[in-house]
Amino acid sequence: MANLRFYTNETLAIGGTFQLCESAATHATKALRLNIGDKATVFNGDGFDYGCELTSITKNKVLASINNAVAVQNESPLDITLLQAISAGDRMDFTIQKAVELGVKCIQPVTSQRSVVKLSAERAEKRTEHWQNIAISACEQSGRAFVPKVNAPLSFSNLFLHLAKTAKPEACKITLTPDANQTLHTIAKPSGEIYLLIGAEGGLTNEEIALSVMQGFQSILLGPRILRTETAALTALSAIQTLWGDFK
Repeated sequence: MANLRFYTNETLAIGGTFQLCESAATHATKALRLNIGDKATVFNGDGFDYGCELTSITKNKVLASINNAVAVQNESPLDITLLQAISAGDRMDFTIQKAVELGVKCIQPVTSQRSVVKLSAERAEKRTEHWQNIAISACEQSGRAFVPKVNAPLSFSNLFLHLAKTAKPEACKITLTPDANQTLHTIAKPSGEIYLLIGAEGGLTNEEIALSVMQGFQSILLGPRILRTETAALTALSAIQTLWGDFK
């Protein structure tokens, strides 16, 4: 059986005991049919994989003991934040899942003019929790031991106010436009944070592109064809990792 990894938000330490969360416990006992004495790996986002052994299985809870801890060294050398305009259906879930697999450090959902999905405050909170769980699941699968943060959605204008307060002066800010006159190959290798802005279905409006350029974003041509929003994000991330990061 392949190495099993589960996420927990508990503090973990060698020699300690912890309780699997309800979803992990159900998956371990019902789907995988694990028993007392079976081994698995657990992580909590602190950068370590903890080897554990199931010690107690009852109807309502599963307990495990921690036997060892190993630092995980598979993070991208690049500090990438994906600024993703909210897309409809499963597209947003897919984009978040694959972006985590491709090594992003943070994901900031953005409400743009062409975003089909419009979220109330209550729905935004629920969707953010859902997207964070998507990120956790992607870490379980891909072996990452740091969990990227999925922030609450921001409007397009509030995004730039947020970046003005949080982004460092040397940050590289990139957005994709079909009429740009430069490509990723022609810009200098970033020395710090990278912010990648991707539009929703239909892309960014001319007004949004102009606003992003005013805020220091470089317009990049990704290729000769128009890509769907989820394809654009993942293609750009792959290209960035190829030029400057994991795949260099």
